[in-house]
Amino acid sequence: MSAQQIGFALMVLGVFLLIGKVIRVKSGLVQRLFLPSSIIAGFILLFLGPQVLGQVMSALGNDTFTDAGLFSEEMLSVWSTLPGLLISIVFATLFLGQTLPTPRRAARLVGPQLSLGVALGSGQYVVGLLLAVAVLVPVFSTTPMVGALIEIGFEGGHGTAAGMRPVLEELGFEDGADLALGIATVGIVGGILLGIVMINWAVRTGRTEIVRDDVRTSIEEQKGLFAKDENYPAAMMTSRPASVEPLTLHMAIVALAILVGWLLLSGLQWVEQLWWADSFELFEFVPLFPLAMLGGVVVQLVAEKAGAGHLIDHQMMLRIQGLALDFLIVSALATLSIQAIGENLVPFLLLCAAGIALNVGMFLWLAPRIIPRYWFERGIGDFGQSMGVTATGLILMRIVDPESDSPAFEAFGYKQLVFEPFFGGGLITAASIPLIYQFGPWPLLVAMAALFVVAVVGGYAYYGREVRQGRKDRPAEARSGVG
Repeated sequence: MSAQQIGFALMVLGVFLLIGKVIRVKSGLVQRLFLPSSIIAGFILLFLGPQVLGQVMSALGNDTFTDAGLFSEEMLSVWSTLPGLLISIVFATLFLGQTLPTPRRAARLVGPQLSLGVALGSGQYVVGLLLAVAVLVPVFSTTPMVGALIEIGFEGGHGTAAGMRPVLEELGFEDGADLALGIATVGIVGGILLGIVMINWAVRTGRTEIVRDDVRTSIEEQKGLFAKDENYPAAMMTSRPASVEPLTLHMAIVALAILVGWLLLSGLQWVEQLWWADSFELFEFVPLFPLAMLGGVVVQLVAEKAGAGHLIDHQMMLRIQGLALDFLIVSALATLSIQAIGENLVPFLLLCAAGIALNVGMFLWLAPRIIPRYWFERGIGDFGQSMGVTATGLILMRIVDPESDSPAFEAFGYKQLVFEPFFGGGLITAASIPLIYQFGPWPLLVAMAALFVVAVVGGYAYYGREVRQGRKDRPAEARSGVG
């Protein structure tokens, strides 16, 4: 495959991302769903590719299109490779440019938030693995690894689902990544729809503390644009362009973080081969992206110690992350296997239903019992993240707290620093599939069940004391909106 073919494949993705943006701006239905342009573009490419157009033309005996639809096999090959590469960029940028609080300070600030997030993350494993061992494996003859797909697809999102594809395929679960991508799509759409429904319900029943009227968003927000009078800086210039372009500098830092992550992973694999590879192998199957995230933490800590932390701008890192994530999502959806979902439709639907039930139930039951103030404003962010991606949670928080009057955004942000290294694409997510492959579903199920109980019971017993005390101190009529 030539460099020209690779470049052309990337340009086609860019053109369809632009088409997706135009559809977002022009379509009222798409705006109300808050669908990202990358998902719109990905579905268009999916329909024009081998899974839909190629199959239809082949069935009709039409030789105008190839089995690959409108696209060449080389182009599809490039697109299928991109997610595994881009996911490392997405995770390497997570902590670059951020001030890293101590674990003790982060836990003190966001204890209830972390309890809710861990309950959602570990609960998705508990529900998924229980469903696998009780129904999916004995009835539908699936692999036990299917029990990890709820967390990979919902909590991890499209990026994690696509990034796990090489591991899933290497361990013999070829349909796993396509099922996880399908679950991630259901999660994003369902997260927005259910989130807006619950927001309107909370506003009408007095469970929100900031927004008291009907929830409305501006036309610009629905279109995904900024108004002419809005001033939102994309990033800060930390390097003079005459020396090196700031974007180039930050891309180089991301590359260094990924390299550090690769060295960490290689070292762990070397130790594993040296000491216990004859018994079992774990790091051999762990993908690079969670270690790239740790590489970003290492680079950030070194930069701060060297007095150069101010040269790394987190907003610039978010732009790099967003670029990588957009291309990751559109390429992953473009190469999604509808056939794999169709062949496993009932397990797919059961996993989606179980994950949605857990997320909604935990949010509505646990959040008001462990978060003392602004439980809905703070909890809706974790619900959105547990259904898709962090951006979904931020969108929902923005609707119920448009001016950041509550501590929702601050608590959510600090919670991410503790939560992200483990769930939603972190170390637990990356290790879950190899662990199930090596030891079966029960060890991971027991570990996640114990963590779930600690998060729920511990959160209710410790952080819930303040909530219960607050209810006693307030008049009865002021307590009607607290879960």
